[in-house]
Amino acid sequence: MIALGLALIAAAASPLGGALAIWLKPSSMLLSVAVGLAGGVLLGTFAFEMLPKALELSSLPVAVAGFILGFGLVYLLDLYTNRWWMAGPEASQRPKVKRMHRRIRPHGSNSTVLAAGTSVEELIEGLMIGIGAAFDPGTAIIVAAAICIDNVSEAMSIGELIQKEESEEGGERSSPNRRIMGWTSLIGASLFVSAAVGWFLLGHLGETVRGFLFALGAGGMFYLTVTDLVPEAESHHFQQSAAAAIGAGFLVIMVLSELM
Repeated sequence: MIALGLALIAAAASPLGGALAIWLKPSSMLLSVAVGLAGGVLLGTFAFEMLPKALELSSLPVAVAGFILGFGLVYLLDLYTNRWWMAGPEASQRPKVKRMHRRIRPHGSNSTVLAAGTSVEELIEGLMIGIGAAFDPGTAIIVAAAICIDNVSEAMSIGELIQKEESEEGGERSSPNRRIMGWTSLIGASLFVSAAVGWFLLGHLGETVRGFLFALGAGGMFYLTVTDLVPEAESHHFQQSAAAAIGAGFLVIMVLSELM
């Protein structure tokens, strides 16, 4: 019941974030703080909870292998959705990548790629809630709290991006609100289902396997934090509001890890 309750709360955070994006139409300042806080919380979660638990349950080589695999799987997903071509806005390769994407379009619009990638991310995060509840309820609570904050902020970002695309396309699509709630509800459902799988099927595996899975989840979450959340927060910051929020989120998880 703890595992499913935590999963339900974390899953509901995604459509809640989508609804906030519709109702509030968040300012860039609010987005920088919300997304930055989520980034700091996730950094603290895998630094103070997930990786230490992985090392406690397994060995250093197993934890390193799990982290590399989790990082690599999400990286490959990112490459696949972008048709194997990616470059930052200031990269010298950017014009070449843009020409490639005009010839071979990515798998969907920017919002579709982000939302689909987030749905896959939720599969990893849900497993961490389910497995964590089987191992240590305190760990599961911290991971679920971090994911709640992350899901609200990511859903707000997805909502803002969908609304921006709708505005640029001149209202050609029927209902941006329906797209926002549809994607964010799918994200929440992905997390709930994977948390149930983590609890019922994977939570009672051997310690070495659970340690490997913790490290795998940390690797995937690390990739998404440093490539998605932190850059997104910084792109909206005012007077380094994003940096302050990232630091605050990191400290919150450090304190919670010591108290629980």
